[in-house]
Amino acid sequence: MPPRPSLPADDLYARLEISVDASPEAIEVAWRSLLRRHHPDVAGASGLERSKRINVAHDWLSDPTLRSRYDHERGLRRSIRDGAGRDPRRGDRAPGPSETSGSKRRSRPRVLEPAEALALFLDQVAALEPDEIDRLACAEVAPIAFGATIARFLPPDQLAALEAMSTSIDARLDPTAAVRQGVRGAIEGYGTELVLGSFLDDLLSEPFREGTRERLTRGWQAAIGQPRYGPNSAAVRALLEQLAGLDEAGVSGLAEVAARSGGDTQVDDPWPLGTSRNDDEALRVSSVLAARDAMRGVPVGATDRVTLARARQAASRLAHLLVLRHAFAPPTFELLTRPWRPRFLADDGPAPRVRHRPGHG
Repeated sequence: MPPRPSLPADDLYARLEISVDASPEAIEVAWRSLLRRHHPDVAGASGLERSKRINVAHDWLSDPTLRSRYDHERGLRRSIRDGAGRDPRRGDRAPGPSETSGSKRRSRPRVLEPAEALALFLDQVAALEPDEIDRLACAEVAPIAFGATIARFLPPDQLAALEAMSTSIDARLDPTAAVRQGVRGAIEGYGTELVLGSFLDDLLSEPFREGTRERLTRGWQAAIGQPRYGPNSAAVRALLEQLAGLDEAGVSGLAEVAARSGGDTQVDDPWPLGTSRNDDEALRVSSVLAARDAMRGVPVGATDRVTLARARQAASRLAHLLVLRHAFAPPTFELLTRPWRPRFLADDGPAPRVRHRPGHG
């Protein structure tokens, strides 16, 4: 059995000039960029020792087991949502079912000249619809530290192009949308992929390149060109109309549903087999937005605070289930929504089919 490697005494994250919650893709960007800068062929003999230290840091931090050991023994904690602990050598998990007939796979846009692709994107930014802005505000974007890591290692011309893109977004994005949390981050992430795509292609190998692409484009692709609540938007809108017309007795009835369905104790809303809130970002955004609107749609009236809170929880759960209706097996959907039937489940028709365009799976 090979000997256990000795724990490095210094800060490996500092060696790579990254934060302790850096994602596997950020580690790869930093490692390759620093090696290009300090390789002996570039920096001369003085770069040899630095290159060795950079490689050791990469060996430890790119291996999930070694990184976990290093973090534990150094007393460090990392953000779970930043992808820490996922083995990058296995690549990204397979995406779940597409949300709509027009959904795109998680890939770069169709092949266009870079300037044309960027111009088209900026035109889209200037013409964002209210529903798209609301979806962008709910989308998950690349962590600020991830974008900062990429920017830190860019050559001057690429950094200038990135700054020009950012300025162009500011000139086109509605100021009221720009101040909403998450909106600008999702837009700038997608723009970063458009501007730096070729540079990152040269810098990173798979699966790190695909992971970087997915992080940068995830929020934008989950929000743009999608119905407000996904393929079951009509059912969710019907629910919202029904909620708006509830009287005090109706609100109390919703509160009773929350108790019957276990809503007070169940932390996570159910997801269909083959989907998850982590892998299916467009579905997650639809669920978050529908649940939020349903909670806000419950009339306040003279209902006491406890009853109102339970009613909102029940409305939120039903909206979530309606968003995912097409992904649940019919018997499962029937079982999950039974507490709302027949009083609160107005749409009892068949779920919409999810068709795929030719060439899109």
